[in-house]
Parts: sequence; C-alpha cells; structure tokens
Amino acid sequence: MAALPVDYAISKIVSLVESEVSLLGGISEELQEIKLELVSMKSFLQDADQTTMQARSEGEKAWIDNVRDVAFDVEDVIDELMYQLDRPQFQHYSKLANFLQNTILFPKTLWLRHCAGTKLKKLSNRVRAIPERQRRYGVKHIEGNKFCTEKSSSRIHSELSLFVSNEELVGIDDQRNVLLEMLMDREVLQLSSISVVGMGGSGKTTLAAQAFNSLTVKQNFDCCAWVCVSRSYAVDDLLKNMIKELNQGTGCLMLIDLSSLSYRQLVEMLVNFLKPLRYFIVLDDVWNVNLWSEIRLALPDNKRGSRILLTTRREDIGSFSFGVKNHVHHIQLLRKYEAWALFCLKAFSNYANNVCPLELESIAKDMVGKCQGLPLAIVALAGLMTTKTLEIEWRKIYSSLCWELSNNPVLERLKSVLMLSFNDLPYPLKRCFLYCCIFPEDCLIRRKRLIRLWMAEGFVEEVRGLTLEEVAESYLMELGYRGMLEVVKNPSGRAKACKMHDLMRELARSISEKEKLCVIYDSQGMLVENRSRRVSIQTYDREIESWRCISGLRSFFVFPTKIGSSSSVFSVPSGFRLLRVLDMEYVPIYNLPSDFGNLFNLRYLNLKGTKIQRLPKSIGRLHNLQTLNLYQTRVKKLPSEITNLRNLRYLISCYYDPELIDSFHYASCTEITSDITKLQKLQVLHFVKVNGPVIGYLRNLTQLTCMGIAKTREVDETALCSSIEKLNQLCHLLIMASSEDDILHMEALSSAPPYLRRLNLIGKLEKIPHWFQSLYNLKALYLSWSRLPEDPVTYIQSLPNLQRLTLVNAYTGKCLHFPQGFVTLKSLILHNFPSLNEIIIDKGVMQGIQNLWLFKCMALQTLPHGVEYLTNLQQISLKNVSQVLIESIRGEDSWDRPRFQHISKINHYYQSPSGWKCDNLS
Repeated sequence: MAALPVDYAISKIVSLVESEVSLLGGISEELQEIKLELVSMKSFLQDADQTTMQARSEGEKAWIDNVRDVAFDVEDVIDELMYQLDRPQFQHYSKLANFLQNTILFPKTLWLRHCAGTKLKKLSNRVRAIPERQRRYGVKHIEGNKFCTEKSSSRIHSELSLFVSNEELVGIDDQRNVLLEMLMDREVLQLSSISVVGMGGSGKTTLAAQAFNSLTVKQNFDCCAWVCVSRSYAVDDLLKNMIKELNQGTGCLMLIDLSSLSYRQLVEMLVNFLKPLRYFIVLDDVWNVNLWSEIRLALPDNKRGSRILLTTRREDIGSFSFGVKNHVHHIQLLRKYEAWALFCLKAFSNYANNVCPLELESIAKDMVGKCQGLPLAIVALAGLMTTKTLEIEWRKIYSSLCWELSNNPVLERLKSVLMLSFNDLPYPLKRCFLYCCIFPEDCLIRRKRLIRLWMAEGFVEEVRGLTLEEVAESYLMELGYRGMLEVVKNPSGRAKACKMHDLMRELARSISEKEKLCVIYDSQGMLVENRSRRVSIQTYDREIESWRCISGLRSFFVFPTKIGSSSSVFSVPSGFRLLRVLDMEYVPIYNLPSDFGNLFNLRYLNLKGTKIQRLPKSIGRLHNLQTLNLYQTRVKKLPSEITNLRNLRYLISCYYDPELIDSFHYASCTEITSDITKLQKLQVLHFVKVNGPVIGYLRNLTQLTCMGIAKTREVDETALCSSIEKLNQLCHLLIMASSEDDILHMEALSSAPPYLRRLNLIGKLEKIPHWFQSLYNLKALYLSWSRLPEDPVTYIQSLPNLQRLTLVNAYTGKCLHFPQGFVTLKSLILHNFPSLNEIIIDKGVMQGIQNLWLFKCMALQTLPHGVEYLTNLQQISLKNVSQVLIESIRGEDSWDRPRFQHISKINHYYQSPSGWKCDNLS
C-alpha cells in the first residue's frame, strides 16, 4: 500500500490547481513540480505493492518510508492551506466581502501564500533529493521474480498433503465421503468437474488428497494425476507435469524429451492417451479462471465418467461454468469440538492422551477460538505452543498474536498462506481489505456503512457507466469471492454485511500499522504517534477529547465495545481539523462543538445512536460532506444551513422508540424547514418532514434511490404523488401520515417508480392503491396502521418478486385468507391484529416461505390453517398471543402437534419479572 499516500498527494495537487483559487499565486509552479516528481515515483511504489514486505531490501524499505512521509507532508500543506482559505473571513458572500478581500484581508492572504510557498519549496527539495538518494545507494526496482519462492512453497505443501496420515486429521470424514460420492456417481457419464472452494488454510488440498489417495478412487479410475497449479503457472509446464503423473501411475506413456514438444503436441499426446480411459485429475490451487480454457482441449469428454477436481480460494472460479457439469463443494471449517480436538492433538502430544492441563484450558480455548475453525491456523498455533508450559507464556503470545504472526518463524507457513490471497488482490481491493481491520474483532460490518466509508476515503475508482456505489459493491463482492471477507447475503443474494476472519484481521492490522494506513488502540497496546492517517479506538477508559497524540489524522473511529464506569459522558475531540471521516456510532456524546464547521475536509459523519439532540449552524460549512447519519439520535429539527451541503449524498435521520413498538408513533422523523431540493446529489433522504411548498419540488432530486417522507397536510398529497412519479431511480419509498387518523390518499399516484424494491406505507388506507399491480420488482412490502376494511391479500398475492410481507394493524377483519400466489415469499410478519381469529393458507400457496411471525394477535386460537402444507417453513415466532394457542401446540400430546411436526423451531417469547424469555415449543 506504499503508493496510497502518493495517490492522495497527487490528487490533492490536481484538485487545488484546477480549483482556480486566485490566492495560489506563485505556488502553482511548486505544486506542479512536486506533482511531476511524485508521478514518476508512483510506478516504483506500485511495483513495491506487488511484493511482500519481507521481499523488500532495507534500502527499499527506507526509500518507501521516505516517499510516504513526503507525500504525507505535501497533503498536510495543501489541506492546511485549503482549511485557511475555507474559513469565513475568506468567503465571498457579497460585493462588500469582495472589497474586504482585496483590501483589508490582502496582507493575510499574502502571508498564507508565503507560508505555503516556503513549506512547498522545502518539500520540493526533499522530493528532488529522493531519486538522487535512490541512485546513490543503489535502490532498484523490484524484479519480477517474486513468485519463484511462492511457487516452490505451494508445490511442496501440495505434495506433502498426499502423505498426511489419517491419524493426523480431524473432522474430515464427512466431507471426504461427500466428495467421494460425487466422484463415484456412475449415472453421470460425461466429463464433469468438482470445485472445492475455501479460504487459504481451510484444508482444501488436504481434503482433495484424501479423495485422491482413496482406494475407492484408485479402483474406479483407470488413471489419476495430481497437478499443482499455483498463481504463476505456465500452461506448457502443467501439461508436462500431467503427462509425467499419468505415466508414473500407468507406465503406458512413452516418455520422450518433453521439453522439445510444443503446446499442440502436448495436447495431442494427452488426448490420444486419455480418450479410451476413465481418468481423474486434480488441479490443486487454481487462481486464474482462464486455466480451464487453456487446458480444456487436452481433457477429452469420452463419456466414461471422467472427473476433474480443482481446489481454489476463489468462489467465482469454483462456480464458473466450465462447459461441463460442475459441482461446487464449499469447505466446512472445523466445528468447535473438532477444532479443540485437533489443537490438543498437536499442542499436547507430550501429555497423556493429548489432554490439555487444567490450568491452561481457559487460555488454550481462547486461542483456538481465534482460529475460528481454520485447520492450518490451529496446527500452526499448536506447534508454537507445544513447548510452552506456563500460563503466563500462553497469555503473552495470545495478547501479542498480531506481532507473532508477523515475526515468529514458527508461524511463517500460516502467514505465507494468508499473504498469498492478499498479494493476489488488485490494488484497489488491497486498501479496501486492509481498511476493514479498523472495525473490532467479530464485528458484522454493514454493507452500506462500509461502501460509504470507502467512498469518503477516496478508495473507489470511477468506472464509466457505473455509480461509485456500484463499483464499491463490486469490490465487496470480489473480496467475498476471494475468501478475504465473509459476506452475508440477503434472500435476494445481495451483500448485506461482511466480517473478517480473526486471523485475516490480525494480518490486515499488521500490514496497516507498518504501512501507516491505520493504528488500532485496544487493551493490547498504547496509542502512540506514528504518522498514521487513521485511528480506531476500541477500548477506552477516559474521555475521547483527551486523544490528541496523533497529528495529521484523517479518520477517527470510536467503537463503544468496552466503556469504563467513569466514562459516562464524552465529547467530540477537537484539534483534528483535517478529518475526512468521523465515526462515533453509539458513543454517548451529547453535543457537537460550535466550531464543528471548521472540519472543512469532512466527507463522512456518523452520529448514529449518539445522544446528540441538535446540530450547530456551523455544520453548513462542511461543503465536502457526503454522508450525514443521524439514525437513532434525538435531533428533531435540522438547521436551515443544511442546504449548503451541496455534496451530500446520504441524509439519514430516523428514530425508532422501542418502548412505543405497538404505537403509531413508534417511528419519528426530523423536520427540515429549508429547501432540501438544493441538495442535488442526494441519493438517500430518510426520514424527514418537509414544508408544504417544498414537497412539490422533491421531483428535482432525481438521484434519489431512497426516500422517507412524513407528510404534513392532506392538501400536499397530490404534489407528493406528482413528485414520486418523477423519481425514476427510487428503490425504497416510505410515506407516513401525520397521525393515526389521517388518511393516506395514494390514489393520486398514477404509477409507482419502476425499480421500487421496498415500500413502506404507515397510516390509514381506505383501499389498496390501484398501482400495486405494477410493483413487479417489489421485494419487501410494509403496511402499518392501514386498518383496511377489506382483506388486502387479494391485491398483494400476485406480486412476482415479493419476498417479505409485513402487516401491522393493517386489517380490521377477523379472517385473513391466502388463496393463491406469493410464489417467492420467504417471510410473513403479522403484528397487532386485535380482531383476527383465523388465518387460512390454501394448499400450494407460499411454498417457499421459511419464517412466520405472529405478534400481538390475541384473538387467534390456533396456528394458521394450512401450515401443514408449508414444507419449507423453518421457524415460527410467537409473541403476545393467546394462551389457548400456546397450549394447543405445547408438548408431544398437544392436539394440534401433527400439523407442525416438520417445523424445526417454534419460539414463544414472553415477558417474565426478570425480562423477556423464549421457549422452544417445537
């Protein structure tokens, strides 16, 4: 990541020079000269980023550090100058201000220009001296042979896996049997492939070796070959190795001098040999999806049940269509008891029966937990601990695992395996991956939060035809495909959140701190000055305002995972005026300082869940702000200056009161009194209350993808519907009535936005709007307090993509009938139906449903009629339902049990004197 600071510095210079700031004067020449020098250095640094830090010479390391420091200093000088120019006394608000600018303030601007020019001259001299120092001490570009050691190491590890005995393995039997069953499937005669997919160190090669060595395989295939591919393969060499392997197993190939054969001759030899045989070939450690097209012609489909098995870290390769029938087997990490058994086997081999000493059991289990079922990590750590007998030794290594991973030779194999995946990442993905270590261990990182942070940091490259959000989401999915992040998907297959494996996080943290990308303060270390641009506070026992030991900070995170008893009141730190990112989610701060607007560089401000009740007027000076997150704060009204934030893309300001969950006023919005339509870059506006006249102008916010509006008056409904019709990019729409008795007249909307995926209507409806029939892309529908006199199911059942339906006090009748449709529905939530005493689901309806919630339906006496037909239903959740219903399903002898025996989980939530509890009634 050595090139990252230089990228920033170059972009800053370009931005400043192109901004036509009249105050730059003569310093433009200095900026251009520095830019040219930095551009010439960038290619070297990008080469350096393609190597491991261990592969760099000491001279190269010093040279890279020197360039990085200069780039940091250039960025600081430019940002400081922009900060000074952005201050109120330098803003052009009127003719009088222009006059003051040219007369009274001229000496001040001259002084600023002089100071910046002086600093830039010194930096220019430093930059010019770097190439000279490079030549003087012989620092050269890193050569392109960096894969040689990696290739040799991969092959050795691959071949060693063929000789691992069964006694050394734990938790592999079930997976081996699954693999053998796919290999032995006699009904599939055409050539087919099996992809074993998993992160580095998960045991893919070991599993493949177990199948390869199986006596069953040897008896059922005429010939077998094991070929290690790795990242830096040559296709001719692969074919030659395949020929040697096949000849070794059969002795039937006439081995001539293979080095003299061309690619065509090698293919011809393999085809002629394999055509009459049932063959099995393992391609271990595949990194490139193009491999198959390069060797496909050498592997004939002879309709004899031949198999190709490949192992890969990349899910996109494993699931690729190779033109043959392909099975994907995702490797299963070890379960807790398996991981513990493997660790004891390796770490306590000198103890009777491999039993862990009682005094070490607690810390040993913590250490195994760090591995999260990754076999290579468990074996490596066990090997490290096998000579340690004292608890204090164990705790020391556990607390310094990040250092051990980087410096302990015993863990070199583990580190090299993890580093292979990192080194294979494209440059933009490397910095995005490293950035994730900012979040605490085991933290589930929301997709939207991460994407907005990447954008604020400048990590997302522009791609023609795509939005920055789409590019960033592709980064996230790619990191998931490569096994670098564990991506959690929603029912539609879109990324919802992600998390890092603990050891991947330790690796990322180690690299990030060395490359000065970020520094993490937790219970394992002290926060010290190291020129890092980002700091993540994850354990703190004092007020945040006391963190002032890092200069030049651009991003500041606080995660309230461990809050000391003395830390009940916090305040936003001051002095970090060049910040780009401030993330204080759920930190108990009450106020922002009045001069908060001085953070002119701020792109991302996350105050979600804080105690903030109002924003200072100075926030209107944050002209670069892209994200303002006020979710779950008590900010009831936004200052009129908010409309000055012309780069704002996301304005999130909704509050949900859990104590009012059964009330219409469960959700409350934030009022905006000024013309919000000035914010032309807005994509998310959720959840606000705007003035009557402004509602008609919402149509001008054509970039909106998400909008949540609380309407103020009935006379505004026509204007609101007219605006919605013009917002063609809308994917999520929420409309809330002003009170529970106010009627939502949504009939004025002639047609809904074409890409609408989520719709929330909160308020009384006289009938289901006619345009519901056109919601072809809708995936989630939420009707709350609709109190419809007519059963709404008939108007919803035919929606072709509906996956989640939530009805809250939506119907006043006694029976809900689902006669047909709901072909894609996965979740049904029925909440607060005081009169509902019967639910009927006809046979064949909602066959894909997996979850059913029944909350506050006291008149309901039984589970829905037809629940016995829902064969895919996995879970029913009950809360505030009648005791009669509960007794009808409680226990083996309950009269209604035969209808729901196929449902694995029925949870009953109830309140006790000690709080909410849950009974499993299934």
